[in-house]
Amino acid sequence: MTARIFEHARILTFDPDRPTAEAIAIDGNTITAVGTADYVRASAPAAQRIDLQGACLIPGFNDTHAHMEREGLKSLRPSLTGATSIADILAIVRAAAATTPPGEWIATMPAGTPPFFFDGVSALAEKRLPNRYELDAAAPDHPVYIQGVFGNWGKPPGHTALNSRALALNGIGPDTRPRIDGVEIERDAEGVPTGIIIEHNNRPTVEFDILPVVPRFGFDHRLEGIRRSQRLYNAKGTTSIYEGHGSAAETISVYRRLWELNELTVRAGLVVSPSWSDLTEARRIMRDWLASARGSGLGDRWLRVSGIHIAYGGDPVVACCARAHLPDTGWSGFVEQAVSPSDFREVCFLAAEFDLRLHTIVGDQLHDIVPVLQAVNERHPITARRWVIEHIGRARPEDICALKQLGIHVTTISTYYLWKGGQKYLAEPDGGDNVVPHRSLVDAGIPLAIATDNIPYDPFFTLWTTCAREERTTGQVIGPNQRLDAHTALELFTAAGAALTFDEGWKGRLKPGYVADLTVLSEDPTTLPPARLKNIDCLLTLTDGRIVHDAR
Repeated sequence: MTARIFEHARILTFDPDRPTAEAIAIDGNTITAVGTADYVRASAPAAQRIDLQGACLIPGFNDTHAHMEREGLKSLRPSLTGATSIADILAIVRAAAATTPPGEWIATMPAGTPPFFFDGVSALAEKRLPNRYELDAAAPDHPVYIQGVFGNWGKPPGHTALNSRALALNGIGPDTRPRIDGVEIERDAEGVPTGIIIEHNNRPTVEFDILPVVPRFGFDHRLEGIRRSQRLYNAKGTTSIYEGHGSAAETISVYRRLWELNELTVRAGLVVSPSWSDLTEARRIMRDWLASARGSGLGDRWLRVSGIHIAYGGDPVVACCARAHLPDTGWSGFVEQAVSPSDFREVCFLAAEFDLRLHTIVGDQLHDIVPVLQAVNERHPITARRWVIEHIGRARPEDICALKQLGIHVTTISTYYLWKGGQKYLAEPDGGDNVVPHRSLVDAGIPLAIATDNIPYDPFFTLWTTCAREERTTGQVIGPNQRLDAHTALELFTAAGAALTFDEGWKGRLKPGYVADLTVLSEDPTTLPPARLKNIDCLLTLTDGRIVHDAR
């Protein structure tokens, strides 16, 4: 590969020894020089010179709670984007029926406007989905399934629609009763299902509960889904991901297959999402089967698996229904868990005993988790093990101090808590300064990384929510004292995440000897007001020195 110099750029290196530069040289997959234009040119006189015309060059984004496995799947099903009436949806179904062999399923994406689908059925003139009879007329020879919205994209309720063939294949009749709370089968005056199902749960459960034969994503679908996802993530400047929420065995297998095919263009750090059913089985699996995930894990610079994700809480009925469908995990990509506080405590001790890094989502329950971590640390010191707390909602100052003392790493999702779900925090007595407290975490010296959670996968949107902290329906700022400047937020979105995969010695910063994972932006985020951060374009992305996206 030819040596190259990228020059005439505003370069943010996140290298404390040289924070900014005019030019950067790479040879193959390695950065060889960073500094002034004259210095870099002299270091590589025969290199190809690439004029970036004043654009901003930074390390590639490292999305540390990415759910990358799901983004590409969205394009595998017909979209209802732009449909404003039942007639529009029926036209899409008829078109699909014309090209689908009789008897095969037609399954579409939800009603509403992506990526969030907040409008849902309200985007339709009739304010409802077509019922079974309307769908029957559009596709009399096919079972039809219009799926409800996945909660991480939008907000409940979600609306699902099936035609008569689809209802019959799933055994849904007048006597069908969902096992899971929050699933509602709409019925006519005679008690006959209309084909409309309404889901009030944040993460949809209807497929696992009463729709056992609707189309599922198989291995090949997920393989193609990640291929498509990588192109989308690369186009936003993302060169690494970390799946701290955990990946089911099927998801890990798909990444492994792409690694075998040498098709990865995004470096992937995965965490095991286990499917054990009780503590006895958990001990046996940790002891006998998860040796490869101990400590820093096993893998290379493209794919690494380390640690386990354990939920705190969850609905046992939901977990039972979802696990009955494994290896399918729906849109989640991880195994649904329901872990009581006492079992969570025991699993934490087991994880420490077998040197498996714990990852857990805490929401507003950090105060419940911290005493468990402190108790574990007394028996099995964890301060150097890089255990990870994710999805922090509220956090008390004393709990932040405890995280620092325990050596805990933290990932946060500002879009989820501050923008999308910020309504619950609008009346906080402290103005919201304990909600996703980025500034407090940074000032405490806690290893912190920010992430998208795939809502949406656009890092620039997450940068904006991190710096602006505006709730989506009111524009109210939640926790104004916790706002970050763009430079700090960028570092948390690029360099900081490397520590989660024990890779901080070779990636994440732009310095000689580090890998050439970098992205070129249309504007320098550190010079923009927060409102303009979400409008930045990614012009060029290199992973391992190879161009994986070029919009110049």
